[in-house]
Amino acid sequence: QVQLVESGGGLVQAGGSLSLSCAASGTIFSFGNMGWYRQAPGKQRELVAASTRGGSTNYAASVKGRFTISRDNAKNTVYLQMNSLKPEDTAVYYCNGEDSRRFNYWGQGTQVTVSS
Repeated sequence: QVQLVESGGGLVQAGGSLSLSCAASGTIFSFGNMGWYRQAPGKQRELVAASTRGGSTNYAASVKGRFTISRDNAKNTVYLQMNSLKPEDTAVYYCNGEDSRRFNYWGQGTQVTVSS
């Protein structure tokens, strides 16, 4: 069974940093597009950052310049480095990935809370 297993997250003060990671397990297939989404209470899930297998990236305007997405293709792992965190970054962060068969997967979500 393919799983995207997230780690990281937690509670941090405004201006601080957190790092998330997400690794695909239970599969022999490589992953193409991988990314991070977030969902705050009462809001829709939104794209935070995404990366192609070749390393092309795109970011939500609200996080550009503060967050960095990176990946290790050999490990089917994607990372999100979050700096200069703001209270409005508080949300559940979800990893998403599409494998070479075009099957799409979601992680279980990890809570990020930024206190003011």
